[in-house]
Amino acid sequence: MNATLHRIRILIRKELLAILKDPRSRLVLVLPVILQSLLFGYAATFDLNEVPYALLDTDRSNASQQFVNVLDGSGVFDRVMNLSSPNQIGETIGKKRALLVIHLPANFERDILSGRGGVVQVIADGRNSNTGNVAASYVSAAVDRFNTQWNQLRGGSNPPLTIETRAWYNPNLETRWAMIPSLIGALSMLQVLMLSALSVAREREQGTFDQLLVTPLRPTEIMIGKAVPPILIGLTQSSIIFLLARFWFGIPFQGSLLTLYSGLLLFTTAAVGIGLALSAFSKTMQQAMLYTFVLLMPMMLLSGLTSAISNMPRAMQYLTYANPLRYAIDLVRRVYLEGAGFGYLYHDMWPLVIIALVTLPVAVWLFRHRLV
Repeated sequence: MNATLHRIRILIRKELLAILKDPRSRLVLVLPVILQSLLFGYAATFDLNEVPYALLDTDRSNASQQFVNVLDGSGVFDRVMNLSSPNQIGETIGKKRALLVIHLPANFERDILSGRGGVVQVIADGRNSNTGNVAASYVSAAVDRFNTQWNQLRGGSNPPLTIETRAWYNPNLETRWAMIPSLIGALSMLQVLMLSALSVAREREQGTFDQLLVTPLRPTEIMIGKAVPPILIGLTQSSIIFLLARFWFGIPFQGSLLTLYSGLLLFTTAAVGIGLALSAFSKTMQQAMLYTFVLLMPMMLLSGLTSAISNMPRAMQYLTYANPLRYAIDLVRRVYLEGAGFGYLYHDMWPLVIIALVTLPVAVWLFRHRLV
C-alpha cells in the first residue's frame, strides 16, 4: 500500500513539474483566469450606464419640457440629437446615432390637462434586444417619476402619461431575433479559428512539416493553401445557421445575400489570419488549442453579442476595435434585420479588411521565422 502511494506521489510530482516548468504553461494557467474574470465583471453586463437618445418634441409645451427634464436629470439618458421631423427617425436609428428616439406628439400637454392622458412614443433599436429592453424599462421608470411628480403638484390619482413603444427591426424585442442572426458569425468563427490554428501545428506534430518544406511551394503559397479550406468551411457553417434562422425559426431576412456573404467572406478571412498566426507560433497542437481557447472567450465577450459595447469601460471599448467578431455581428444584424446595403456597412467592412491585411502577412512572417 505504501509503495503504491509512493509511486502515485512520484507520478503526480512528475506531471506537475511537466506543467509548471514550461513558462508558457504557467502563463496560460494564470493569465486567462484573471483576464476572463475582469471581462465578465466589466464587459458582460446588461446594465446601461448611458442611454443615447434623440428627442422629437412636436408639442414644445411646459409639460413636454418637464418630462424632458426628468429624462435629462436621471443621469442615465444622454440626449445626442434634437429632431425636427418624423422623417429623421429612420436615419437616426438606422445609423445607430441613438439607441432610442422619444417622440412627444402635438397636443401632448392638452391631452394631459384634459384628463385623456398623454402618450410618449418610444422608438427603440431592436437589433440588440437585450439593450433595447433595458433602455425601454428605463423610459418606463422615467414616466413613473413624471406621473408621481405631476400628481403631487396638481392632484389626481390617474397616471397622466403612458408609453407607446415600437422596436424597429425586431418588433417584439424577441431575443431570438437578435441572437440567431448573430450566431451566423459567432459560431462559424469557433470552427474557423480552431481549424486554422491547428493546420501548421498538426504538420509539425505529425512529422509531415519537413516534407512540406521540400516541395516547390513557397511559404506564401503554403499559407494560402492553409487558409482557403477554413474559409470555405466557415462560409458553409454560416449558410447552415442562416437556413436555420430563416426557415426553422422563421426570422425574416430583409437584406441581400450578396451583401451578407461579402461581409462574411471578409470576416472569415480575418479570422483565418488570426488562426494561422497562432498556428505558426505554436509548436504542438496542444499549444495551438490552448492559445485558441484563451483568445476565444475575450473575443466573444468583447463582440457585443450579448451586451452593448457602448456600456463597457472605455479601455475595453478600444480593445473591441481589434476584434473581427465585433464587426461581423454588427454587419450580420444590420443586413439580416435591417436590410442595410454596402453604403451603410463600410464602417464594418474596412476594419475587417485591415485586420486581414495585418494578420495574414504576420502569419506568413511567423511561418518563415519558425523555419529557421
